[in-house]
Amino acid sequence: MNKLEAYGHIAAMAIRGELVFPTSVNAALRVQLALDDPECPIDKAISLVLAEPQLAARTVAISNSAMFNRAGAPVITNVRGAIMRIGYQNLFALAAAMVVRSFGSKITDPDLRAKAEKLWDHTIAVAALARIIARRVTGVNPDTALFASIVHEVSGFYLLSRAEEFPGLLEEDPENWHSASEEIITREVLRKLCIPEPVSEAIESLRDGFLSIPPETLFDTLLLANLLTPVKSPLQEPERDLPPHSESAIELFIDNEKLESMLAEAKIHAIEMNAALLV
Repeated sequence: MNKLEAYGHIAAMAIRGELVFPTSVNAALRVQLALDDPECPIDKAISLVLAEPQLAARTVAISNSAMFNRAGAPVITNVRGAIMRIGYQNLFALAAAMVVRSFGSKITDPDLRAKAEKLWDHTIAVAALARIIARRVTGVNPDTALFASIVHEVSGFYLLSRAEEFPGLLEEDPENWHSASEEIITREVLRKLCIPEPVSEAIESLRDGFLSIPPETLFDTLLLANLLTPVKSPLQEPERDLPPHSESAIELFIDNEKLESMLAEAKIHAIEMNAALLV
């Protein structure tokens, strides 16, 4: 089975609603769906988090990271305090991170596992940078930017999780014949994971969307983070490194000094976020 056939087969399964997810994904999804309700009582949120020990540990850890802990603030030592500090939206993003990581947890092939780890490093780098870009450049909600970045490569993780079953998925495709199938798979994975429509639309637009000048949308935020991060996706095709926008256009609103400052801050946050998420 070549790449085109493999993508076509999985796309057909996606259209029929037959996407195969690890059982660990379903557990994280239950937490995520409950937290999607802004009226979810704090005690219920605490019980949901405590029912997933990994999520509980990660919630407390990330609440004490530089992203959420202002200098001089007390160290958080319990789930209630952690949730109060980071808020539901970021807790929702942590549950999503568990979903994303779960796709790579069952991969046994060393090469595929290495790709999954590199894709995770890219995801975290983009997430840290997107949150800063949202705050300092585009003006979108930084928490939304963080969540969108955490899930923006979820279809890539899904495909890696199926690559042992369909080896043709990793073949080179210089003519990009699989593009339509990839779009279908991405859309259906996001739909099954109940990703909010504004976030899904921004992620789906990353393939061929154009940066606004000045950048001011969630899509612009994700695109800039992907373009500017030094940690590239192992699944990214060379021709997609840069869209038809010159670097000089980006320099109109992000000069070298500002870029270096954002990259340095993002690097620190990515290290702390990765450590917290891998607790």
